[in-house]
Amino acid sequence: MEPFLRKFFPSVYKKMKKAGSGNEYCKFDSQLLTLFTSSLYIAALVASFFASIVTRRFGRKMSMFIGGLVFLFGSILNGAAVNIEMLIIGRLLLGVGVGFGNQAVPVYLSEMAPAKFRGALNIGFQMAVTIGILVANLINYGTARIKGGWGWRLSLGLAAVPAILMTIGSLFLPDTPNSILERGHTEKAKQMLRKIRGTDNVDEEFQDLFDASEAAKKVDHPWKNIVQPRYRPQLVISVLIPFFQQLTGINVINFYAPVLFKTLGFGDNASLMSAVITGTINVLATFVSIFTVDKFGRRILFLEGGIQMIISQAAIGAMIAIYFGVDGDGNLSKVQADILLFLICTYVAAFAWSWGPLGWLVPSEICPLEIRSAGQAINVSVNMLFTFVIAQVFLTMLCHMKFGLFFFFAGFVITMTIFISFFLPETKNVNIEEMIRVWKAHWFWGKYIPDDAVIGKHERSN
Repeated sequence: MEPFLRKFFPSVYKKMKKAGSGNEYCKFDSQLLTLFTSSLYIAALVASFFASIVTRRFGRKMSMFIGGLVFLFGSILNGAAVNIEMLIIGRLLLGVGVGFGNQAVPVYLSEMAPAKFRGALNIGFQMAVTIGILVANLINYGTARIKGGWGWRLSLGLAAVPAILMTIGSLFLPDTPNSILERGHTEKAKQMLRKIRGTDNVDEEFQDLFDASEAAKKVDHPWKNIVQPRYRPQLVISVLIPFFQQLTGINVINFYAPVLFKTLGFGDNASLMSAVITGTINVLATFVSIFTVDKFGRRILFLEGGIQMIISQAAIGAMIAIYFGVDGDGNLSKVQADILLFLICTYVAAFAWSWGPLGWLVPSEICPLEIRSAGQAINVSVNMLFTFVIAQVFLTMLCHMKFGLFFFFAGFVITMTIFISFFLPETKNVNIEEMIRVWKAHWFWGKYIPDDAVIGKHERSN
C-alpha cells in the first residue's frame, strides 16, 4: 500500500513511482522491506526451540496459549506502529507466536486423531493457514481502498482477531492423552483417550501409548537421542521435508504476490485482486488433500503435486522470458496476463494439495514420543529458517535472476520429487505409535532400525 511504503519505506516508494528508473525487476529490491517480512520467521526459528521445551514439559495446549498471547501483542504493536523499529519489534513478536503455534498444533492434531482420519484432521492445520492467507489478501484489498491512508493499520491490527481466538480457544481444549501420559498421569490419560475415541475399548491403543511414554521417560535428552542411528530416518525427513517445502518457491507467491504482479505490469488493484484469486485457489485445492490423503496416501499427492509444479514453473518462466523480457520492459496483453495468472494458480493448486499440507503432516506423525517434541522443533526451525532466507533474498533474486528465478525453484522441485519417490514410505492408516514398523520395512531406512525397536509390539500382536 502506497501510504505504508511512504511512511516506512520511502526509498522504495520513490523508486516505484519514478518512471523509467531502470530494470523493472529491481524496483522493489530493498533489504529493509524484506526484513519487514522475514524478521517474523527468524523469530519463529528461535522460538521453536523454547516451544519444544514447553510442549514437552507443560503440554501442547500451553504452547498454543503462549503463542496466541504473544501474537496478540505483536499485532497490537504493528497496528499502532509509528516508526520502523516499532514495526519490526511487532513482527518479531508475531514470529514468536508463529514458532509456538507451529510447534504445538500439528503434534496436537496428530496425537488426537484416530489413525484412519489423522491425515485429513492434521491438514486442518494447513487449511487454516490457507484460509488465513486468503482472508489476509481480502483484507489488504479492502483496506487499501480506505481513504485517508490509514488502511494499513487496520490490515496489520486485524491479526489480533485470530490471536484472540487461539489464546482463548486453547483454554477450552483438552490435552492429548500422549501429553498427559508424558507428565505422569496414567489414569487421566486413559480417561481422555476413551473420551476422544468415544468408546471404552481403547486398551490396545492405550498400551501402545503407555509403552511409548515409558520409553520416552528413559530419554533425558531428546536432542541428543534424535541423532542416534535408530532415529536417522525421522531426523532426515524432519530436516529435508521443510527444507524442500520452502524451496518449492511457494512463499514467493504467498509473501510477494502483489509485488510480483505489479512487477509484471498488473495495476495496484489488479495485483491485489490477483493475490486474492491465488489465495482462493490455495484454499479450494487444500480441500482436495483433505478428502484424498487418507484414501490414496501421502506419496501419490507428493509426486503428482511435484510434477504439476515443475511443469507450471517452467511455463511461467518461459512466458515471462518471452513476453516481459530481460529488463522487464515488455508488456503483457490482457490475454497473456490471464494465461500467466492461470499458470500461477495451477502451481499454487499443486502445492496446496501436496507439499503445503503434507510438509506439516508427515514430520508430525513419523516421530516416536521420546523424540517427538525435538523432531517437531527441527521441522519448525528448518521451515522457519528457509522461510526467512527466501523472504529476505527473494526481491534481490528477482532483481538479478529475473525470469530465471522460476527455473531455479523448478530445479529444486525436480530434486525433491525424486527424493520422495525413493525415500519416503507410505504412512497412511498407520497408528502413530506403530510408525516404527514402516521404517523397518523400508528398503533403505530399515538398516537403521534395530530389531528390538519393533519386537515388543510384534509379541503383543501375536
